[in-house]
Amino acid sequence: MNLSNLQHQHLSTSTITHLHSPLSPSPFLSIRFSPISSHQYKPSLKLLTLTTLPSRPISLLTPLRKFTCSSLSVNEAQFWRKEQDDDDDAESEDLSQEGPIYSKIHRLVECSMFAAVTGLTYFLSNSLQIENYLGCFFAFPIVLTSWRWGIAAGRKNMVATAVLLLVLSGPVKAITYVLMHGLLGLAMGTLWRLGTNWWLSVFLSALVRLVGSFGYLFLSSFLIREDILGLILATLHTYLTYGLTALGMNITPPLSAVFGVFLFLVMINCGFFAFLLHILYSVFISRLGMDVSVSLPGWLQKSMT
Repeated sequence: MNLSNLQHQHLSTSTITHLHSPLSPSPFLSIRFSPISSHQYKPSLKLLTLTTLPSRPISLLTPLRKFTCSSLSVNEAQFWRKEQDDDDDAESEDLSQEGPIYSKIHRLVECSMFAAVTGLTYFLSNSLQIENYLGCFFAFPIVLTSWRWGIAAGRKNMVATAVLLLVLSGPVKAITYVLMHGLLGLAMGTLWRLGTNWWLSVFLSALVRLVGSFGYLFLSSFLIREDILGLILATLHTYLTYGLTALGMNITPPLSAVFGVFLFLVMINCGFFAFLLHILYSVFISRLGMDVSVSLPGWLQKSMT
């Protein structure tokens, strides 16, 4: 190939520049072309010239800008320390004796303990046939729980005791406990919690005991497949007839009158039982150092002082 042929080509004078990248230490070549017209062309060969642009050397080991965070670290430490102190104060307040968490734990433990003791006592008394001697104490845990922690706590205590008796003795004993002792204790605790009059509390508790007694009577009739209420009314009718005959009155009492007499006698029984429980529980609570919320009669207050 002849050098003259290279000169006839429409090329530009090339300048190869040796550059340094500001981001990389390795050089690279930059080629720039400038076109020329044909009349400016002179048939001469120009050699490629290499020019090196001056550049400021950049070291890869140049340290980065140091970020000072002394003041920020101090502020953050103070902030987190303050938050930690607030959390510790909140936890100490919750776990204190006046805190809500301590109160809930205390209520849960007390209700569970009362339910366990009542269930085991009722189970052993039925097994040893001494239920009649300890019957006045079975409603006391429910009364105390309802009076101290509210109606919901007393209801939970009654349900927990019934569930325990259901596991230990079966459904009959559990239902019997609820009808004869659980409902009465819950009613007394609710009335005492509300600050009802003492005599009104005795009357309403007697009504609840009456309802529970009829419920137990119907349950027993269902289990033994006998009309126990009918047998009681027939027997009472016979006794009334004999009594009227002994008095010289040839009168046969109607069945409604017999049922009224039976209801009156049961109400008297339930009233005396509720009255006895009110006296007994008032003395127990006062001896424990707690103030009874109901207004006690004067003669009972004098006897306790």
